[in-house]
Amino acid sequence: MAQSELAIVILAAGQGTRMKSKLPKVLHEIGGRPLVGHVLHTAQQLDAVITRVVVRHERDRVLAAIDDFPGVEAIDQDDIPGTGRAVQIAVAALPESFAGDVLVLSGDVPLLDVDTLASLLDTHRSAGAEATLLTASLDDPTGYGRVIRDADGTVSRIVEQKDATDDEAAVGEINAGVYVFRAPSLRTQLERIGTDNAQGEMYLTDVVRLLREDGHPVAAAQAPDARIALGVNDRAQLADAAAILNARVIRRWQLEGATILDPTTTWIDDTASLAPDVTVLPGTFVLGATSVAEGATIGPDTSLVDCEVGEGATVRRTDATLAVIGAGATVGPFAFLRPGAELATGAKVGTFVEVKNSTVGEGSKVPHLSYIGDTTIGRGVNLGAGAITANYDDIAKHRTVIGDEVHTGSHNVFVAPVTLGDGAKTGAGAVIRKDVPAGALALSVAPQRNIAGWVETNRAGTAAAEAVARARAAEKAADGAHQEDR
Repeated sequence: MAQSELAIVILAAGQGTRMKSKLPKVLHEIGGRPLVGHVLHTAQQLDAVITRVVVRHERDRVLAAIDDFPGVEAIDQDDIPGTGRAVQIAVAALPESFAGDVLVLSGDVPLLDVDTLASLLDTHRSAGAEATLLTASLDDPTGYGRVIRDADGTVSRIVEQKDATDDEAAVGEINAGVYVFRAPSLRTQLERIGTDNAQGEMYLTDVVRLLREDGHPVAAAQAPDARIALGVNDRAQLADAAAILNARVIRRWQLEGATILDPTTTWIDDTASLAPDVTVLPGTFVLGATSVAEGATIGPDTSLVDCEVGEGATVRRTDATLAVIGAGATVGPFAFLRPGAELATGAKVGTFVEVKNSTVGEGSKVPHLSYIGDTTIGRGVNLGAGAITANYDDIAKHRTVIGDEVHTGSHNVFVAPVTLGDGAKTGAGAVIRKDVPAGALALSVAPQRNIAGWVETNRAGTAAAEAVARARAAEKAADGAHQEDR
């Protein structure tokens, strides 16, 4: 293989005890991805020929998280602890002919971007170094390994906090735990390191020391922003990283043409997308794979998870998950869209309305105080206040079908399975247990009766009457075809 080729090794074997969690540290999420997912997302933009993730603690759960990244291979770390051992196992799995560069990343450093890593690789290659490490400068470097340089500025060694002299401890440049090595040198030096230290671990930093002792050049590149090079070790640092990432994402969409009025109260996942001229009002969360089309207004006080919002739609004070909101539709305030809710163009779901596994047709309205579950609503429908589709019989869910141009009275209950034909009407307080034919008026103040032809007689010239006429014509055509068949 050519020497310019790149292999990436991501270290994700640790438990992360300081997180005090049953969940492995690298699987804690910020910005819509687990920590290791952010590292992999960045790594896949670096044109590596091989990407390996070293796993051990809760390996199956970590493997499930990396399944979304094609071409990434997992390597199991054995009982020998330490970053040096993790890299040694990963390098041993590389083709023997691989003589390019090996970039080592940590699965708990989610904020590193492509530009920083590309600069690190450029520094490594232009310096002709056998190893290059990423460093950062901190006002308070306590707890981090210090990068000690010679008088000419070259890297001499890395000194851990507990081993540092007073002068060394005063150095503000720290090792970020991100390295590039020439593969042949890395293989050789890894064979020389052991576990003869207080922790009984194989330290990857020993490779840097051995290279310098052998007279090989070791370079360093300093991160432009120290915060992006720091790992996540506890819940406080997790929140800090989430805030930095969120500010970065919001800034990106603002520069792409979205209006985000209050970045301090707005959270947008790195996995979400906003079109130009979207407006996001305060207190809003745009999460998961949510996409918002041009000209839509979201918020205030709205949460969208894995939703699709069409052009010019308005969504106010709403909680929605796995919902599709069509162009020009309006939702809220105080609406709840559950998975499978689909609103067509110009549809309306109003105040204190819950919709689940249902479609609301073009121009149809569910204005207020309603539960719509497992329902298909046609075009031009207006459901009165307090509409409930009673979809569950304690054993199974059933579907309600409401045709075009149906207008219902207030406080109706539709006991599924039930169908309302095109242009039908219902009276206030009706409990609809039987199908309502097209154009009929359904009442249930007494036992339900369907008044045939009510719409043609009492609503002549309306859109509902036109829908009834179309239905009558379709019925007549179907009857004619049946007579011919006989």
